[in-house]
Amino acid sequence: MIAPRTLTLKRIAARMAEPFRISGYVFEAMPSVVVTLSDGQHAGRGEAAGVYYLGDDQDRMAATVEGLRTAIADGLTRAELQQALPPCGARNALDCALWELDAKLAGATIWSMAGVPRPRPLVTTFTLPAADPVVLAEKVKRLSFARAIKLKLDGDVDMDRERVAVVRSARPDAWLAVDANQGFSPADLESLTRILRDFSVALVEQPVRRGEESVLRDWRPGIAVAADESIVDLEELHERACYFDVINIKLDKCGGLTEALEMARAAEAMGKRIMVGNMGGSTLAMAPAFVLGQLCEVVDLDGPFALADDPFANAIYRDGMIFVPESFWG
Repeated sequence: MIAPRTLTLKRIAARMAEPFRISGYVFEAMPSVVVTLSDGQHAGRGEAAGVYYLGDDQDRMAATVEGLRTAIADGLTRAELQQALPPCGARNALDCALWELDAKLAGATIWSMAGVPRPRPLVTTFTLPAADPVVLAEKVKRLSFARAIKLKLDGDVDMDRERVAVVRSARPDAWLAVDANQGFSPADLESLTRILRDFSVALVEQPVRRGEESVLRDWRPGIAVAADESIVDLEELHERACYFDVINIKLDKCGGLTEALEMARAAEAMGKRIMVGNMGGSTLAMAPAFVLGQLCEVVDLDGPFALADDPFANAIYRDGMIFVPESFWG
């Protein structure tokens, strides 16, 4: 018989160290929720920041979690959770908390339960905002340790060219990706192509708006094109993967590690390259994504690095890599 479980919900301010600009938004914080589930002896934790462009914010996540309080007390399982909630931040927090609790109850590691290799340090991208090129010139100096850099663009073709030029000039050695966050119009894709080729960019993420993916069918920039906003969950993966080379899986989008693992294996079966990203959050939010990252070619887990007050961030990044020990989560 399963012991009654208690649920604790905590709201986290998650302030950014500096305002962070992407196409269409400036973030000063990425508020998250932390869920803790306990059976009286063992506890499992999960953190979620939601999906800002879908209105999945802290208030909505908190209300959704609270709505399942009785079911959780009665022993809601991970499989039942997938049916109880659609993909969303609340499901992510609960799913990850259940993964950790289940692992403790089983006396096993999460990575072994998930069927992934023993975790090793992973090269992660470190992200620069869509800032003025003069500002970027200073910010990129702070990333001298980074092996991989991701630069946000906003669809202003001339300004974006200057941004990429500044970063590439400062770091000719780094693997470089750009992320448009839906910022480009179909008419500007050829101009974007020239930027990508002129500055040896390795990957371009989400160049056009969600819903406009079909314009990418015949676009050939000569480098990998990644889906972020266009593909939220497993269902959308099957609908839209044909337009992309790389699938950026985020636990907040797909609703947790359970569906993220399914997506990774489905994408691989389709011949797609796999990327793990994040919507923000502290080291606790990165921990399950780091498990998924063991299956991924591209890793973008720098969320805590941008926060003002994550006490563990300095411990998980070293030499341009991320490593979250299982002693921290799972």
